Amino acid sequence: MATGQTLASLCGLGAILLWALLALFTTGTAEIPPFQLTAMTFAIAFVGVSLKWLLYRQDVRPYFKIPVGAWVLGVAGLFGYHFFYFLALKNAPAAEAGLIAYLWPLLIVLFSTLLPGERFYWFHLVGGVISLLGAGLLITKGAAFDFNPEYSTGYLAAICCAFIWSSYSVLSRRYSAVSSDVIGLFCGITALLSLGCHLFFEVTLWPQNILQWLAVLGLGLGPVGAAFFLWDRGMKHGDIQTLGVLSYLSPLLSTLILLVVGVASFSWPLLFGCLLITAGALVGSLKILRVLLRPA
Repeated sequence: MATGQTLASLCGLGAILLWALLALFTTGTAEIPPFQLTAMTFAIAFVGVSLKWLLYRQDVRPYFKIPVGAWVLGVAGLFGYHFFYFLALKNAPAAEAGLIAYLWPLLIVLFSTLLPGERFYWFHLVGGVISLLGAGLLITKGAAFDFNPEYSTGYLAAICCAFIWSSYSVLSRRYSAVSSDVIGLFCGITALLSLGCHLFFEVTLWPQNILQWLAVLGLGLGPVGAAFFLWDRGMKHGDIQTLGVLSYLSPLLSTLILLVVGVASFSWPLLFGCLLITAGALVGSLKILRVLLRPA
């Protein structure tokens, strides 16, 4: 794997690490409605990249001239995923909806084999399945699934989440020549669309103290900000299959962070889930580990 691809893969890993902070920061936002929170955090991400453009005096006009397909893919990926995720949580139990939505890393591994120049490696699929089992233990806390037809709308929305994000991630490779800075424009449009959904579906509730405001700011700068730019770089130029498997590190690290700060409590399903995700990540990372550990 070329050095450029390795660096891009590390960018993708950076996004995964930032997403591990998502649950912690979201917990700190208390009762802020989901679409309002999405609008606020994506607006922060847009303002952040706009300040970067101003600071470096970048000409942003070329970003508006990208192919129509790139516009559709970017907005559908960022806004579409969040829209269906909230729809899933509203119409199905959080554990079942969350696990179905978290099929996206495994789907990335499978879909990426259709890309030019990509090959199918057994360890990517095996690692993805092992990690998915581990994520299932973390999300469900070891409880048995109860797929009730009553929640079919929520389940369907969760499936849409998985397919939207995996498709967005894999198809980004088609626009590898497009600068990752255009993600800033997608963030701005996502913020506006989320604001519209908030005004239509929700009642506004602002943060009540400085800690809640800092949690919103942290989301906008990290898991909902820089992470999407890093992920775009990783998907366009990195080892997409390895990143798909490594994405399961996010719920593992997220759970460990919540455990450390006292929000989550220890359980045997948590331990075994962490071990399975770690094992799956190691198996699925054989290709990139060989490069990183190869003697100079």
